[in-house]
This record gives sequence, C-alpha cells and structure tokens, in this order.
Amino acid sequence: MSTENSSTEQTTTTGSAGSSERMEELASRGDSRSQRPSNEAFREFISSGWDETVPDAERREAADFTPARRDALVQRLSATRLVLPAGVLKVRSNDTDYPFRPESAFAYYSGLGTDEEPDSVLVVEPSAEDPQRAEATYFFRPRAGFDSSEFYADARYGEMWVGRRPTVAEAAQRLGIEVRHIDELRDHLAKDVGAQLSLSVMPSVDASVEAMVEEIRGQNGLPDGDEAAAEYAALKEAASEQRLVKDEYEVRELRKAVDATLRGFEDVIRHLPGAIGHARGERVIEGVFAATARADGNGVGYDTIAAAGDHACTLHWTRNDGEVSADELVLIDAGVEVDSLYTADVTRTLPVSGTFSPAQRKIYDAVLEASDAAFAVARPGLRFRELHTAAMEVLAHRLAEWGLLPGTAEQSLSAEGQWHRRWMPHGTSHHLGLDVHDCAQARREMYLDAELEPGMVFTIEPGLYFKENDLLVPSELRGIGVRIEDDVLVTADGVENLSAAAPRRAEDVERWISELQR
Repeated sequence: MSTENSSTEQTTTTGSAGSSERMEELASRGDSRSQRPSNEAFREFISSGWDETVPDAERREAADFTPARRDALVQRLSATRLVLPAGVLKVRSNDTDYPFRPESAFAYYSGLGTDEEPDSVLVVEPSAEDPQRAEATYFFRPRAGFDSSEFYADARYGEMWVGRRPTVAEAAQRLGIEVRHIDELRDHLAKDVGAQLSLSVMPSVDASVEAMVEEIRGQNGLPDGDEAAAEYAALKEAASEQRLVKDEYEVRELRKAVDATLRGFEDVIRHLPGAIGHARGERVIEGVFAATARADGNGVGYDTIAAAGDHACTLHWTRNDGEVSADELVLIDAGVEVDSLYTADVTRTLPVSGTFSPAQRKIYDAVLEASDAAFAVARPGLRFRELHTAAMEVLAHRLAEWGLLPGTAEQSLSAEGQWHRRWMPHGTSHHLGLDVHDCAQARREMYLDAELEPGMVFTIEPGLYFKENDLLVPSELRGIGVRIEDDVLVTADGVENLSAAAPRRAEDVERWISELQR
C-alpha cells in the first residue's frame, strides 16, 4: 500500500463497563432479557449435564519474546505503570459486532493475536526489585461457570453466544505472566500511584479504561491536561519505535504472512478468467484472495485493492466494484494477516490477458527498474529515505525521456521541481509488521532519517499512474497504473526480498500466469 502514515482510532461502545451497561446495550439490539427463561427450574436444568474438563493450555511461542519487549519498554518509560488496553467491540447493524482485532501495542507486549481479547488490559510496570525489569499483569473476563447466567444469557461474553473463553489458569499458562479478573483492574492501577510511580495509558483505544486512568491520576496528584496527554503520547511513540527492528519471532511470522499472501496471489491468477466480463470482476478477485486469507490466516491485513484499468490510478481503490477487461492490467495490492497479527503487503500488476501490450510493458519495465534501483542500494547504514531517492531518480529520467516533464530530470528531482511526482505521488517504502504501516508514530529521526539496521522489515513499492483523463499523457498510456511492491528484510550485509517467489519481471509474470492457468 502507499506510504502515507495514518492512525486508526477505535470507537468505544462498552469498553470495560459494568454488566448493567452491557445488558442495556444488548437489549437495545432487540435482545431483551425478557425473552429468556429466568425461572429456577430452567436455571438448574441448563447448568447441568456439561463436560467440565478443562483442556491443556499450550504456552504461546510469543511468550518467549514478550519479556524482553516489556523490559525495553519500562527502561525507556521509567517509574511508570503502563496500561495497554486491547480495545473494545463495536456494534454492527444493531445485532453483531464487527470482527475484533486487538490494538497492536497490546498484541506486541502480550503475545495475543487473532480476536483475543476484547475489553482486556495488559499492565506493564517496573519491578520493585529491579526497575530495569518489567512485571506484567493481564486483566480479562475469564470463562464463567455453567451455573452462571452469563453462560447462556450474555451475548457479549456467554459461551453459548461467542464460544468458550479461557480460564484464568489457562490464560496464565499461555502468556507466562500473572493473570487476574478484569474487576481487579482499578485497585491494581491505583496502588502506590503518586510521587514515586506515574500512570500512563495507550490513548484512543478504550475510552472507559482511559477515563479510569485519568480519574486515578487526579486522585493521586498526577498532572492532567497537556502533561497527561504528553505522557500518553510518549507511550504510543515508544511502542511504535520499539517495533522498528523485528525480533526472531516477528521475522518468522512475517515470512508466514508473505508465504500465505503469495498463495493468495496464485489463487487469484487461477481464477482471473472468471473475473473477465463479470459486472463486478474486481470483487471476484477480492473474494478469491479473501478466501485464502481466512483459510490460511486470520484474514486480510488491510482492505484489498483489486484495481482494473483506470481504477489502478486511484491509489487506495478498495471499492472494487468495477469490471475487468481482457485488454487491461489489474493492480492487486493485498496481504494476509496471520493469527499473530503480522501482515504481508505485496502488490503485483498483472495483464488480464496474460500478455502485456507494448504500452503496458513500457510502463511496467520503468517501474521495475525503479524498484531494482531501490533494492540495489538497500543495505545496513543506508538512510531509509534514500530508498525513495533511488527509485525517483529512475522514474524522473524515464518520464523525461518520454517527453512528459516540463524540464529535465535533474530539474524535476530538485526541491523546486518534483514534476515527476504527478505520476508517482506516494512514498516508495514504509515499515511493515503488526500494522501494514508499522511504526507510524515513530519520530522522523527514527523513521525517514534513520539508518537501516538488520531486522528492519519494510516495503519497496514504486509505481506510475496515468489517469485516463490526464491530458498531459499520450493517449496510449492513459488509464494504465502499475505498482510493484515487495516485502524486504534487512540482513547483516544487505537485504532479502521476502516476496521474491512472486515473479517481478514482465516476462516472468507472463510465464507465471500461463503456468497457473493451464
């Protein structure tokens, strides 16, 4: 995807609110408690006759890596109890909830993934014995017993409604940390807060938890207003910057995500003929990829772009409601998010017919040359922004050769020119990990101006986009958009293209399509 940084703010519905508020919300969805039996005979009957065997809980692989992550966090934000909410559910269509995905910092420091665990909170703080080491406590709503009305009557947490929830012991075994009931959160947060220990929360994730933190801060003489907001922002920045260099576990998960994504692209190519002539052929493509993403992972890491023809010139075309014609290119920007929530981000631009036309090939080869130029300079010690510079030098010269610039390539590359950016308006690279635009809250000196280090993972994704109504472009080039995007790991002496198994050269793309459609 293009590299404009953005942040998503979750809308709170219930957060960690009390049970009465949850039931009022459920009743407003037409799920009134009055429709359920409540007599004692029914309660006894529904609570009996269940197998109460508790399955073994396996320790998560991530649990071997989260302690070091939490230690680094408390070393940066010393003498502070750090509150990391998972986030809240949001109602869809006055009935169900939107699919839940925990906030990325919560996932990073807890080791939880998939849809685990709405309304829960991870608390990280310096150890009393050694302030350079972190202690972590996880607060959530554990599984209720069969003798509880929650089991059958609570549409938010009840086992009959949403499936089995873990017990406190199971959660502790999986995460390797102390686990408590969510009802104990407030007392824990308030303990010893004041002159010696500050209290900070990840902002804009769970409004009820954030309000709780602010109330406790006020009761214990901690600053409010701008000073409190600055502490919260520092936590957000620290969590973002810590993910700039991936650990061994993260790299493995990203490899899984890339591999699943490439399987998704292969499935799309096999089904590409079925998109031709369909009134919404782009959605045929989107649907095929989504099926692979759900079968092989947690789902898509971001809304898939399946942009045929001129739609490829709209950078974030996710409506995907257009037709697909045999003489067009289709730009597919898609990524599978695996259960750990790490996502790939790969783009390939495919000739629907299986063969590039001369005009399509001309543009494609220029974009590939720009991509190769960025790969050629990528190595430890290079500044992140120089990847973009290398790609832009190629595109500016190609556009000048084609007579599209009002001056020379060198003039366009100067700060006073930049004419080539009319046809390549986005950045060439962005970091990749738990978020498709990972580490977006990092400071400039830690991101664009930083030197590449082993363990960094980012995209290389130049493109050229010639809209069909662009009168400065020859008619044969109009309506053609091309982007080639790969996921890149910095190694000790260079980089590894994690998505290299998806062909990049035009002739290899044509062969790829031919072989998969036999």
